[in-house]
Amino acid sequence: MILLRDDTTDTGYDLALVTTDLTSSPAELITRYAMRCSIEVTFAEARHLFGTGQAHNRTRAAVERTVPSGLYCCTITVAWYALHGHQPDDVAEHRQRAPWYTTKTDPSLSDMVAKLRRVIIAARCMPTRPGQPTEQEIRTVQQAWAAASTNAAA
Repeated sequence: MILLRDDTTDTGYDLALVTTDLTSSPAELITRYAMRCSIEVTFAEARHLFGTGQAHNRTRAAVERTVPSGLYCCTITVAWYALHGHQPDDVAEHRQRAPWYTTKTDPSLSDMVAKLRRVIIAARCMPTRPGQPTEQEIRTVQQAWAAASTNAAA
């Protein structure tokens, strides 16, 4: 057992770590505990933002794939944001929408999800999606095919 105390207060011990690992040093155990915090935050955000763990599954296979599927969604969202969604002014834009949020220095997973949703909605509302031909382009290609088949038959 490791007892941790904040030296600046006189409230007793702030954290007790209990482990069955008798070979690791106290510093290694504390480091491992501190790294666990980011994992717990990821699980909480997956539940909150993606509904992971809230599905009402009845079969064993469905239960076993629900949480991994939600965590994949988190991973895909972060990968998309890192590769395509990140803009240097994202945090400043967030501060403009929420001026009381003065300590924000990096986009959160919630910010990434919100941006991905905005991009998907914008793509759905575009009159012509990138990569989709217009009616005039389709007619031009059809006319070229018809002309090519006429010339090949002659």
